[in-house]
Amino acid sequence: MMIKKKLMTGIAALAFVAGIFMNAAAQTKAPADSTKRYLDKLLSSTDEGDKVLLNTQLNKLVASSRERDMILAAQYYYRLKNTKMADSVRQMELQKFPEGEEARHRGQEAIYKEKGAANMEAAYKNWLKKFPPQNFITGEIDERLIYDYVRALIATTYAEEKNTAKAVEYANSLETDFWKGNAYSGLSEAFHKTGDLAHAEIYAKKAMESAGEYTDGKKGDSNAAKFAASGYAGLTSTYATILLEEKKYNEALKYAELAYKSATELNPRLSYRYAQVLMALNRNQEAFDKLDEVVKAGKATPEMSDDFKKLYIKLKGSDAGFNEYAAAIRKGVIADLKKKLTRAMVKEQAADFTLTDLDGNKVSLAGLKGKVVILDFWATWCGPCKASFPAMQMAVNKYKDDPNVKFLFIHTWEKTATATKDAGDYIAGKKYSFQVLMDLKDPETKENKVVSSYKVFGIPAKFVIDANGNIRFKLTGFDGSNEAAVDELSMMIDMAKGNS
Repeated sequence: MMIKKKLMTGIAALAFVAGIFMNAAAQTKAPADSTKRYLDKLLSSTDEGDKVLLNTQLNKLVASSRERDMILAAQYYYRLKNTKMADSVRQMELQKFPEGEEARHRGQEAIYKEKGAANMEAAYKNWLKKFPPQNFITGEIDERLIYDYVRALIATTYAEEKNTAKAVEYANSLETDFWKGNAYSGLSEAFHKTGDLAHAEIYAKKAMESAGEYTDGKKGDSNAAKFAASGYAGLTSTYATILLEEKKYNEALKYAELAYKSATELNPRLSYRYAQVLMALNRNQEAFDKLDEVVKAGKATPEMSDDFKKLYIKLKGSDAGFNEYAAAIRKGVIADLKKKLTRAMVKEQAADFTLTDLDGNKVSLAGLKGKVVILDFWATWCGPCKASFPAMQMAVNKYKDDPNVKFLFIHTWEKTATATKDAGDYIAGKKYSFQVLMDLKDPETKENKVVSSYKVFGIPAKFVIDANGNIRFKLTGFDGSNEAAVDELSMMIDMAKGNS
């Protein structure tokens, strides 16, 4: 295991200790895995005797002298949706291990709440003294990741404050190799926002090169390696973007093309970046061809569509024939979309619910039987959720006079004690005409019951339910322009109507 000199002294001794712990971890991993398999078996069983056994095993873990056992017990209580017991175990863990993993995690969260890089740094140094990394040697490749999360945050905050020296200092202290690309990317973005393109370029390149070291299995095929490699195409395109802004067109072309060719399927953002660089080099036919692919796939944003038309005019000398060409493309897109949605259509009973909207009105799914209902699970902290709202507003406007179509926007997974106010303020501030329902945590189980009943594991999540209460479509977001998103949702609604 590698240990950085900047954060540690006595590197030889610590490396020796780390080696011992790595061997110990290898020896104890099998029993730990065996325990999990046994608990999983009991958890999935419907036998009453197995439920009793599971409870007995969890009680033993809670009473253990090892913190990892208590952590495991808490995880299984969460899986049992016994949040009250899980939280109780966490509190016992804090008391039993005041300098353990849960205490370290709570201390880390406090750093995030500090305002300003200097305050974060001071809190980090105090936290580091109380929870030194050498006390948490596990032999796992991500054992330093919790420290790198904080270092990256401090580096990024210093960059935002234009304290470049301190930002670079903390960037240089990162230790978890597979995660460096992610951290460097965030730092590059921070420099970019302040207009420091020189440092934005440096860290965009570092991010790209870090991810590149993991591509094609160069460093194995572990989940960590796959995570690192997965960002390569996007990070390469980001590097090309900065070079483009710096008017380093030929260099930008090299990386834009590399990003484009690295994608395993059509990626509108990578294609557009490639086209932009080609346009800057006056290679307009090639740029047109790249955008043509995106437009024909129905994934062009308004900005892409505008440049597509400009390129058409440049190449043809006028806009004559463009409308006919665009109409033919649209016809093909709609035909392809219908085929795709026909394959994606399901028929599953939708879970009933009753929730309260922002005006205090009770709304139930059962009360809407006979209508096609569109559910949109979202939260004020969810960027992708909010990014889809302009398209959703267009869809709401399109069907506002249709009594057989109902849109419900369900706010869930709240992170503050003022979720209802937060949701209301956001919707009012954006002037959206959405009916928002609040899926608040159950006071006993701490679970957001409605989102759980729809088996949602990430938001945004959207469902189209037919007049008989059956889920017909499940969406995880939209690609491309708002118009294309409305086309897709409209076709889903029409198909749900026709198959009720």
